[in-house]
Amino acid sequence: MDLIQIGRQAKQAALALASLGSQAKDAAIVAMAQALESRGPEIMAANQLDLEAADRRHLAPPLVKRLKFDAAKIRETCAGLRALAGLPDPVGRTLRAMELDRGLELYQVTCPIGVVGVIFESRPDALVQIASLCLKSGNATLLKGGSEAAATNGMLADIITAATRSAGIPDGWMTLLETRQDVAAMLTLDDLIDLIIPRGSNAFVRHIMENTHIPVMGHADGICHVFVDRNADIDMAVRVCVDSKCQYPAVCNAAETFLVHSAAAAGVLPPLAAALAGRGVEIRGCGRTAGHIQVVPATEADWRTEYLDLIVSIRIVDSLQEAVAHINHYGSGHTDVIVTPDGERARHFMDAVDSADVFANCSSRFADGFRFGLGAEVGISTHKIHARGPVGLEGMTIYKWRLIGSGQVVADYSGPDARPFTHRLLEKPYR
Repeated sequence: MDLIQIGRQAKQAALALASLGSQAKDAAIVAMAQALESRGPEIMAANQLDLEAADRRHLAPPLVKRLKFDAAKIRETCAGLRALAGLPDPVGRTLRAMELDRGLELYQVTCPIGVVGVIFESRPDALVQIASLCLKSGNATLLKGGSEAAATNGMLADIITAATRSAGIPDGWMTLLETRQDVAAMLTLDDLIDLIIPRGSNAFVRHIMENTHIPVMGHADGICHVFVDRNADIDMAVRVCVDSKCQYPAVCNAAETFLVHSAAAAGVLPPLAAALAGRGVEIRGCGRTAGHIQVVPATEADWRTEYLDLIVSIRIVDSLQEAVAHINHYGSGHTDVIVTPDGERARHFMDAVDSADVFANCSSRFADGFRFGLGAEVGISTHKIHARGPVGLEGMTIYKWRLIGSGQVVADYSGPDARPFTHRLLEKPYR
């Protein structure tokens, strides 16, 4: 089947999914979990093939870590599926209800986007998360994973397709694409695909946007910052910085740069450096940072780099305003954190930093759809469109306007004797 046929089948499946009830979708998601559990040994065998190929190709350790899909990851993934099945249906939710006139009622109601193309990295669990979020929100999807995970992704896609078919979900709702040529062809299907979600570097997202007429919801680099403000609690600052960098360094919400207020540098930097050294982190610092701790001299490029590894850059700044300016200049609009005891300064930071996620006194690693209670995520959007930050179920829906009348015509509301609109908000959902 060529890609145009695949796209047409996905379009038909999306139309069927849009009217599918909550119980049917949730039952299919639970069936996905059961199938993944029962076929765990096959999944791990396929994953082992990918890991061996990664070793032969000498892939970087962070990529290999993201590629691994073992028994623990299968359990975690299936628990996430069951949690997702238990969440309210995002489709059919009334956002706004208004009486335009007696017997003429307007409802703004959520609905699926349609067909969503997602291009994602080497994490096999991302395939399961994306597929399940699309199904729960009534969307069909075309998926393209990294070639590093080809065997694992192929196995997962086959299992999910069979499980959902047995649960009554229409064929074609999910297709795994295999080649870069498929991606190029997908970008031309603006009459069949409603949204593209690329997960990758800024350059990659920009390439996708420049080569398609399909709307793009971009998840770009994760150049995330932690700013340690003046008077910050030292133990808290060290704990938040270490978790932000080290808890899982190979992901987009891991911190890449620490900014430290000059008034806090002498107290914070030595214990922070010691804690980072204990985790094997290489520190690249500005000249002022080198006056307090041992560092590799930082270059201009370090402030713009997403390391995805046990490397961090540190810069000393003299004010909150300087920290905000640095973040807005060098950051990617992903997730940025302030550690401060001052609520007013925290609020100013969160108002002034132009990022999808802005936190106070907690790790950047909380920027995640599951941790936000969204069930899971298809990615984190750094664009300013209908969804921003972790894109979960709500981000996978749009809305339509439903107007329910009783024979009204516009002519009655026009001219010198026009009937007036009431425009009265209603406290009831669409039924």
